Amino acid sequence: MMRRQFLTTTTLLPALAQAAPTRFQLACMTLPYAAFPLEAALEGVKRAGYNFVAWGVNHRDASGRAKPALAVDATASEAAALARRCRGMGLEPVMMFSTVNLESSTALDAHLRRIEQAAAAKIPYLLTFGRTTGGEYGTFVENLRRMAPAARQAGVQVVIKQHGGNTATGAHCARIVREVADEGVKICYDAGNVLDYESHDPITDIQTCWRDIRAFNIKDHRNTPKDEDCGPGFGEIDHYKLFAPVMRTGLTIPLTFENIFAPLVPRPTTVEGVDQLARRAREYVELVLRGLENTSA
Repeated sequence: MMRRQFLTTTTLLPALAQAAPTRFQLACMTLPYAAFPLEAALEGVKRAGYNFVAWGVNHRDASGRAKPALAVDATASEAAALARRCRGMGLEPVMMFSTVNLESSTALDAHLRRIEQAAAAKIPYLLTFGRTTGGEYGTFVENLRRMAPAARQAGVQVVIKQHGGNTATGAHCARIVREVADEGVKICYDAGNVLDYESHDPITDIQTCWRDIRAFNIKDHRNTPKDEDCGPGFGEIDHYKLFAPVMRTGLTIPLTFENIFAPLVPRPTTVEGVDQLARRAREYVELVLRGLENTSA
């Protein structure tokens, strides 16, 4: 893509003409390793070449039982201990899941506990979402309004992602961010969910919300020959176009890899097999970003 073409295909020229390059942090979630113990997941993420990690959600222990990476009722000291474990392995934790939908009756208290955990672990982003219907929208927004000051004071940013209902698209999430009107709440963009849940074009959608994006969940999606989420580069989303609007924000933006798997074939049954796909996903996104950085320099 020629530089002129690159600039004219985005809507960010006036705002970002003077902005510094975005600093991207490629972080593998432990989620793709959910079939294995958390320790094996962390080791796999490091083997796959990542320096950053995101926690979530459950992992099977040696007996085969699913256990949370970090339970909602875990203490702040437990969160700090897990973060030390990660850093001791050369992995900086940058995001954790709330695991509680924002419209839930327990959402506010659970998120305040998660904020406390994230602050103790020095994790900058708490990922959350809901699948709100019309009657739940007010509760969803009010919960965000009430937790946002606590998040800000703790040095944590709550980021909402697309998850159907009133959070179906980036445009929906941008509306929520405007209504909350607090820097403690922004967007984690999930292009795969926009295409999957809504069959909506994320390339068009991201133009409605890129100013509020502070993180990405990396997953791709295919509608043909089978409707299926997958790893980046295996699906129908053009990641060059997806990242173009946020290349010069001056921000540090984590890219958290939620789905790394190949469509149409069985998932790996070994940690090493997951490692290979995690590495491939990282290398693919690194190449996309390198190309865009050369073009936008």
